[in-house]
Amino acid sequence: MKILVVGGGGREHAIIAALAKSPKAEKIYCTPGNGGISAMAECFDVGATDIDGVVALAKKLAVDLVVVAPDDPLVLGMVDALQAEGFKTFGPKKAAAIIEGSKVFSKDLMKKYNIPTAGYEVFKDSESAIAYVKKQNSYPAVIKADGLALGKGVILAQNEEEAVEAIKEMIDGKKFGDSSTTIVVEEYLTGPEVSVLSFTDGKTVVPMLSSMDHKRALDNDEGLNTGGMGTISPNPCYTDEIAKECMEKIFLPTINAMNAEGRTFEGCLYFGLMITPKGPKVIEYNCRFGDPETQVVLPMLKTDLVDIMLAIYDHKLDELDVEWSEGSCACVIMASGGYPLSYPKGIEIKGLDEKGQVDGVQVFHAGTKLENGKFLTSGGRVLGVTAKGLTLNAALEKAYAGVEKITFEGAHYRKDIGKRALKALDSDPLHLGYKDDMEDYIEENGVYLRQ
Repeated sequence: MKILVVGGGGREHAIIAALAKSPKAEKIYCTPGNGGISAMAECFDVGATDIDGVVALAKKLAVDLVVVAPDDPLVLGMVDALQAEGFKTFGPKKAAAIIEGSKVFSKDLMKKYNIPTAGYEVFKDSESAIAYVKKQNSYPAVIKADGLALGKGVILAQNEEEAVEAIKEMIDGKKFGDSSTTIVVEEYLTGPEVSVLSFTDGKTVVPMLSSMDHKRALDNDEGLNTGGMGTISPNPCYTDEIAKECMEKIFLPTINAMNAEGRTFEGCLYFGLMITPKGPKVIEYNCRFGDPETQVVLPMLKTDLVDIMLAIYDHKLDELDVEWSEGSCACVIMASGGYPLSYPKGIEIKGLDEKGQVDGVQVFHAGTKLENGKFLTSGGRVLGVTAKGLTLNAALEKAYAGVEKITFEGAHYRKDIGKRALKALDSDPLHLGYKDDMEDYIEENGVYLRQ
């Protein structure tokens, strides 16, 4: 098969690495791709949101499958356009992608179908929104732009002053353009956060391994919100018991709700969850693979990803047994100096070979370009340094050893990726979700591993 992947970040690199393992993947193309992706796929200079351009490229290359990975083209209807021209695709159609494209839609969907989520109100004018937060007088207050905002459209206001400023910036100042002309003000939930990506064909839903993202720019969860500074998988806070509850109260009800609305979802549906004292609740939905969660989840996938994508397209996901590797995976993001605010580009990256890898570690390129045989920075999040291990400790040690071999001016990364997860494991080894007796475990550096 000839496969075209749309997108150009770390997520797309991880998807391509998984697709490349399939004996069915004869040739992989990517547009626009990046420096690291170019070692695994032939790249083209068509923008990820250029629907006509991507359709024309798919025709020119006569591809057998198109994987649309980012949120923007999915929300714009790229899958609809490709399917209209007879291409097999992976990703939801426009009517289903709205689950991420509009926070108001997703919150109203959850309210209508009794899917657990935080309480909320919707506002189109700053005056009434400010009056509401003052009346609630409960902080932190969660203020969200309705539309897509590169993963940065959520403000956690710690007091009234911050809340008023955020509301004015979003609605009046159009901080996120048209995406923030409508906002959602939400109650603040507490508890461990869990990301669960899932494969679904609209009938069957198959959750992938859980993961834990680290959104803040600095250690100890301080600093500004980012698109994600690192991830680990599986998430020790996500037990078998919680997984069962999520399937019954969240995953299946969401798929059924979308069907009932005439918006059948086919592709990867991301559930951003919080395990609150009152049980798991949905923080957000994404209509695609998460970034950087994909970089730790797909390396653990044993089943052929091409087979899964074709089964979803053919609505035969229930006929496939999706299997995962034992152990853990960790990803540390190396970012440009200044990220998530302004940052320089074009800085040479040293410590990578021509495949973008170091010993025992897979490096997923997020914001890089290849010029004259040298890798240069071209984005805020530059690299996702990823490693697998039998234990979380082993995976983290290997990933950080990989980070130490790579340098570029201004590089910054968090030193505490996985720290919260290790604490959870240390306090309760059975958090791993295994129901065996303790005799079935061996202990290694404070982490318990099933024998």
